[in-house]
Amino acid sequence: MTDVVVIDPRQTVDLATTMRSEARAATVRALRSSLLTFGATIVTVLILWQGSLIVFGLSPYVAKGPVDVWRYLVTEPDAAANRAELGANLAVTLGDAVIGFIAGLVIAIVVAVVFQLSKGVEAALMPIALLLRTVPLIAFAPVVILIFGRGVWTTAVMGGIVVLFPALVNIAYGLSSASPQMLDVVKVYGGSSLTALRKIAMPASLPAFFAAVRISVPGAITGALLAEWLATGGGIGGVINGYYAQARFTDMWASVVVVTAVSLVLYNVIQIVENTVLARMGMGQTTQM
Repeated sequence: MTDVVVIDPRQTVDLATTMRSEARAATVRALRSSLLTFGATIVTVLILWQGSLIVFGLSPYVAKGPVDVWRYLVTEPDAAANRAELGANLAVTLGDAVIGFIAGLVIAIVVAVVFQLSKGVEAALMPIALLLRTVPLIAFAPVVILIFGRGVWTTAVMGGIVVLFPALVNIAYGLSSASPQMLDVVKVYGGSSLTALRKIAMPASLPAFFAAVRISVPGAITGALLAEWLATGGGIGGVINGYYAQARFTDMWASVVVVTAVSLVLYNVIQIVENTVLARMGMGQTTQM
């Protein structure tokens, strides 16, 4: 005679409560760690910035420190006008960066999915992607400008190139890291490759996807600055040369500092979201490729 095991419903409730409590605790720990890292990054950058000016003995006329930029943006009589001019240029640069970010990331996701569904295509094209990610964007610039002109298409292509290849490698790595046993289970029960991709590979690739998004944000801003400098002439990338030629060094430093600060903030915001979500889901971070 087989014994019947009766499960107390209260045990199930207690287990669910414990799991939710542990998930919340992991989320809080991840959030706290991310915020501390963010704060330490900002402090380190400021120390290195001011320290470099002191160690190398750079002329105060050309090299500006944190205090100089703060005065330019906050305490000078023309600070409001300075902020307005810088904000307008920054808005153009961020708009260009968004175009490149979306274009590069969408293409990277589509190509990575194709690689996952067709290993032959991956074997043929992945070495090319790995090779192209080592080529500086400035080498592509003359050809891109010649083909697409000096408008929004050039911005999308140049920003997309910076984002595409690192994101593609990370996302493809994440999709291929899915458990072979789980993929076999889907196939045994009659699931297609697309079902295995949707049910197994995509959830498993979430850490790699977050890593791709995180490293793509500063890449997209860099691509936008290069496109503005070499092609469109707008935004912060387009005015830097003018500031240098006119000896407006404080304007130049303030522009560089603000766009760098925005890159750091966006990078760390995404990292905070990543750490929080992965901790909530009980997943670890992936290694960047």
